[in-house]
Amino acid sequence: MTSEEGDSNAETRQSFSGQFEPGPVPPLTPVDKYGFIRSHPLSPPQEVSITRCQPFTERDREEERLRKWRKMIGVDGADWEQYVRRKPQVVKRRIRKGIPDCLRGLVWQLISGSRDLLLMNPGVYEQLVFYETSASELDIIRDISRTFPSHVFFQQRHGPGQISLYNVLKAYSVYDPDVGYVQGMGFLAGLLLLYMSEEDAFWLLVALLKGAVHAPMEGLYLVGLPLVQQYLFQFEQLVKEQLPRLGAHFEKEMINPSMYASQWFITVFSYSFPFPLALRIWDVFLYEGVKIIFKVGLALLKYCQDDLVNLPFEKLVHALRNFPEDALNPDTLLPMAYSMKVSNGLEELREEYIQMTKPLQQLNSPESNREPELTRQKQEEFLMC
Repeated sequence: MTSEEGDSNAETRQSFSGQFEPGPVPPLTPVDKYGFIRSHPLSPPQEVSITRCQPFTERDREEERLRKWRKMIGVDGADWEQYVRRKPQVVKRRIRKGIPDCLRGLVWQLISGSRDLLLMNPGVYEQLVFYETSASELDIIRDISRTFPSHVFFQQRHGPGQISLYNVLKAYSVYDPDVGYVQGMGFLAGLLLLYMSEEDAFWLLVALLKGAVHAPMEGLYLVGLPLVQQYLFQFEQLVKEQLPRLGAHFEKEMINPSMYASQWFITVFSYSFPFPLALRIWDVFLYEGVKIIFKVGLALLKYCQDDLVNLPFEKLVHALRNFPEDALNPDTLLPMAYSMKVSNGLEELREEYIQMTKPLQQLNSPESNREPELTRQKQEEFLMC
């Protein structure tokens, strides 16, 4: 690198840092084991430290589970692909039981395909962050404080966590200008940053949206939210098929999934669900794909349907946005979700949706130049559900 290039690099970094004047460091407050500020002095049972309070036999079980995972992964993931090929059902079963938290970041990169993307694109992330500009920068800055505001990593205004989140979102908006940036993406990036570096989080976001392993999910954030609309159609039909009594009640009360389920898909349950549950869902989501979102949604409705079928419209909408604590217990909800059969139905409904919307897609709307702003407004309305 020449001295001129070095000076340019330093100036770029200085200019970037200058956009952010760090606010005061938040006062020390009690946090749970994930780093979220506790709303009350005593933690819920699932957040109690294993090493301090749980029986020795349970600690021993956790250590044995961790040992099995380390053996399965190998040093820095060296044995992962071979193990998956040899014992795919063992891998699936263990992931469904939950990835050990200390290994979660590494395993997420391995199962998402993002590690390969990172190795194939050296220097790309730094280029996007420090040498490119984005039309979405002001929108990203505006929304940063709304992402996990109760987590210590993101609490300080323009502190390290918020700057990392800004960098990842800005980089992606430059990398994929068709998607750019919309608010829901912040929760995906924020969750990833709690388990990995900026660059690793960026490439995992790329792997998800561009479809490194599973079907691309960028349609969740494209103009018109096409994939959100498809998923909501599929989910509504699955409710009618698998929970007919509840489906009929929804129809009677004119309830549709856009009133309560949009943010499930846009943020993969990371927006308003308990963090331990969100993590367990993400474990499976990254390995098995988007079908787990449908399974969890159906399981939630099934668990609560005896109460939901007796509620009128206003109370029904409130209940669908505020599920009871017992319904959100991972050890109760996820086994129910795994038992839901959706794969064949999803594919059939996808084809039906494509045929149903094909005539609309061929129309050229004179209002198309206004869609990005309308889409952003929809996105924020969905996140308020």
